Parts: sequence; structure tokens; C-alpha cells
Amino acid sequence: MLLRMGAGAGLGAALMPRLALAASDPDLLPQVRALVERWVGPGRFPGIVASLGMPGREPEYVARGSEGFNDGDAMTADSLFRIYSMTKPVVGMAAMQLIAEGKLGLDQPLFEILPKYRHMMVQDSYDGSITELHPAPRPVTIRQLMTHTSGIGYTIVQKGPIKTLMEDKGLVAGQVSRMEIPGLSRGTPVHGLDVFADRLAEVPLVCDPGTRWSYSMGLDLMGRVIEVVAGKRFDAYLRETIFEPAGMASTTFQVPAADAHRLTTNYGVLGQVLVPIDPGDSSIFLDKPPFPFGGAGLVSSPCDYDRFLRMLAQFGTIDGQRVLSETAVRSGTQDLLPAGMTIPAGFGGAAGFGAGGRVGKGAEAGIYGWSGAAGTVGMVDMLHALRSQIFVQFMPPNAYDLLPEFQTALKADVMAILEKH
Repeated sequence: MLLRMGAGAGLGAALMPRLALAASDPDLLPQVRALVERWVGPGRFPGIVASLGMPGREPEYVARGSEGFNDGDAMTADSLFRIYSMTKPVVGMAAMQLIAEGKLGLDQPLFEILPKYRHMMVQDSYDGSITELHPAPRPVTIRQLMTHTSGIGYTIVQKGPIKTLMEDKGLVAGQVSRMEIPGLSRGTPVHGLDVFADRLAEVPLVCDPGTRWSYSMGLDLMGRVIEVVAGKRFDAYLRETIFEPAGMASTTFQVPAADAHRLTTNYGVLGQVLVPIDPGDSSIFLDKPPFPFGGAGLVSSPCDYDRFLRMLAQFGTIDGQRVLSETAVRSGTQDLLPAGMTIPAGFGGAAGFGAGGRVGKGAEAGIYGWSGAAGTVGMVDMLHALRSQIFVQFMPPNAYDLLPEFQTALKADVMAILEKH
């Protein structure tokens, strides 16, 4: 629900001239602006940033409040946020670039790059015994890693003995706080992407590859695939391939000390009260991470992530410079799931999945994007080159109605643009 934009209202090619005329409107987001103002303040959130981007004009940002209740810095489009799973589309597109260059195959078996994945075992029952197993009937592929159909588990999803096994091995793909927080703490991760990949190969799959959509650490493992194939560190590959050419200077796995003042505070919801769990000035994201978490590790700004979405909307180019190949972008924003498979209702249902992000179908055709565990959402409408985002910091992100209300306000603003033109 959080990933639906104006296309849900039935935008079509005939409406593009009206969107082009809207480029001259002084205010594209009155409903979103009212929403943000309603949700910022005492008893609500310290600050929120939302944006809408369309062809022919700079993105419109709505930024209100401060970077934390105890942080007087104003919230802006350059404030830094933990984007968590919005890291996944970035990594997916990086992999699609290697595929477009012929260095990696979409349906290539994973074991050809990481040999320890040649003979995988699978649980006889999902989240059941970790001793009642059977050999995987087919190899895990690169496509499956990117679309959560590999059978690889996730400590934030799995239950029972396999969750315990993964946590005991340090297969924790992400970090939240320096504090131990019930329900949010993810354990102590291993050090080194190579060690992570090797240990993950020792854990049974939760289902046969290619048979079920199950949210996974596939994009974290993709980080190791990328560095083996590219012959350079995963974080360096992302920086050189995407961040630097796209002008995303504030997107990193570790926030430099000089930028700590730009980092927002993340809050946990306790009852209906926001409790600071990762203050910006002492955040765990100021430290070098145990390894670069390809599924949940990036910190970025609304300005930077809009540049990523804009680059996708323009099929790989931004400011006259080509960042990714058009083939990589077109392929990665299409449905890559096996025929007949959709993602579960809890993850957006009745939709496909591309390279690390949800792909809309029907009235939502062309919309690609994903959300993050601390209340961030980023999406791009590939048919109309529209981009939209909201950035806030609280966990879990379904504790309040902010995000579904944002979707409603955004749709109203987009429809109003069309009605005026």
C-alpha cells in the first residue's frame, strides 16, 4: 500500500501533456504539505521530508520540523536518514549493470560465483526442523537472489530454530542501535562480507529455490556476488558505479564524523510514545559497519535518493551523464518473478518484483520502489517519470497511520494536478 502513487488513479499516456503543464505550478503538494504539518510537532514527529519529482522541473520538497526532538537543526532535503531496505533497489540495479555488461547472468547459478552454494539443503517444512532436510532440487540463481525467491532466510522474518541458528552464526543483516532493544535488536553480525557469505551457505534454505516469495538476505548476499564479479570491494563498486556519477555524495554505509550533525534521530515506538533509540550525534551508523549490508545498510538524504529515482526515470542518465545502461534500468524495473508468482499481501500483494523492488501491475503498472524499516518510502513511475518519497525515522513503521495517510494525500495532489490541466 505504501508504494502506490498517482498511477493508482489511472494515469495514461494521454495525460502526459497535462503533467508537463504542471511544471509551472508553484505548489504541487498542498495535501502532502498539510499532512506533514499535521504530523510534525509535540506528541507527533520531530520532522518529516516528503517530495514529488516530475519531468521539466526540480523536485518539490516539503520539509518541516527538526532532525530530532533534542536536535535543533532544521529538517531539510539534505538531512540524513537510515533508509534500511531502500538499499535493496540500489544493489539490485548495481547487479543489473553487471548483467547488462555480460559479466553476470540473470539466471546464472549462484554456485558458479560462490562455490559453497553448489549443494544446498532445504527445510522439509518452512521454519520447521533444521535437521529434517532435503537437497535443493535446483540451484539458487542470481534472479532469485534479487527477487526473494531463492529460499534464503531472513532473521527479521524467520521463526523457530532456523532463526536461532542464523543469529548464532551472526547472520544479522542490519543494525539499529547501540542499545539492546526487545523486538528491534538483531544480534551481533559477523565481520566481513566474505565471512557472511560463507556462513550463510551453511544454513538450510527455508523453501526450494524458485517456488515461493520469502523476504530474504538475498540482496545482502548479492553484495558478495558483486565484489567477486567486479573484482573490487562492494561498497567501492557502488560508490564508483552509482553514487559518484549520479551525484549522490551523501549516500554511504558509514556516516563521516563531519556529517554527524546532519543525521536524524531514529525513534522506537513504545506504546504511543517515541523513544530515541539511535541519536544522530552518537549513532551506530557513525561506526564502520561489520560489513556493508546490501539489504539494509545505507544512509542517504531525500535529495540523494531522488537523484537515484530520477536517474532510473531517465533510463540511466542524469544531468547529461550516463550512470547505468538503459538495458539495466529497463530490465531491473520490470517484473522478474517466475510466471504466476506474486508477492504476499503483507509486502504489497498482487504485484511483481524487479531488481530489489516491488513492481506494480494493472493500474499501478510502471511503479517501482521499496520502503525502509524506519519509515522511508521511495518510488518511481517509469511510465510517467514521476518520483515520490517520504522520509521519517521511527520503528516499526506501521505503528502509526502516517504512511498510508501520505499515500492518500499524494494521490489527491496528483489527481488535482491532472484536473487543473
